[in-house]
Amino acid sequence: MTQILSELAGNGLVGFILVLARVTPLFFLAPLFSSQIIPPHVRGLIAVGISLGLAPVALHGQHIPTDALTLAGLVIEGLLVGLSFAFTLGVLMAAVESAGSLIDVLSGFSYGSLINPMDGHEAAVMTRFYSLVGTLIFLVTGGEAWTLRGLDRTFALVPLTSGPRLYSIVGGAVQVFSSVFAGALEVAAPVVVALLITDVAFGIVSRVVPQLNIFAVGFPTKVAVALLVVGAALPFTANWISNQLSVSVGDALGALHVA
Repeated sequence: MTQILSELAGNGLVGFILVLARVTPLFFLAPLFSSQIIPPHVRGLIAVGISLGLAPVALHGQHIPTDALTLAGLVIEGLLVGLSFAFTLGVLMAAVESAGSLIDVLSGFSYGSLINPMDGHEAAVMTRFYSLVGTLIFLVTGGEAWTLRGLDRTFALVPLTSGPRLYSIVGGAVQVFSSVFAGALEVAAPVVVALLITDVAFGIVSRVVPQLNIFAVGFPTKVAVALLVVGAALPFTANWISNQLSVSVGDALGALHVA
């Protein structure tokens, strides 16, 4: 068994598997890479291609152990590093989608839900819209390049033959996860304020003109206000996603240290 593994290691196959273990989580958690629009076999081919490209850089100057137990441990550690990196990027898109969900609840769009093509789950109109817009901005701003450069940087911070500090990864994940709601509020803030003002205005009108059917007038008005403000706030949303992308990659790399 050891002789076979030694031959595989000599051909770089074992190193390729370790790189693939670190790349694979991107296709489950990271924006765009995990999109359900991309067929699973295509995502698998892309993961293999990325791993083939990164393997020479990751293996440079390193000796890969040949015993099965050590290799299994290195694969698990590679998966942890990849999960930590991909999770941080996934939280960015989760914040954008949460902003859409908040707008859906406040504007009344939550009454109608559709299938979100990006993840295959049921979502209301604004949640789906923000998911698509977030993915588009991710592409336009070169998010896939940021992701791959960040992933390449992980091999310098945590080499293939080294393990990450678990407490550092857990602490980074908790910190990033706690920022989801704050990020959603930042993205949805213009719409939330506009809808709040609209509700207050209708409350005043209902006291002045009690015979007016507020529910019949208020629902389409809130929908119109939400659509107008969402359209006006799109440049702000694009700028926020672009800035947070670089911050997310930096946070993901900052949580990785050699044990």
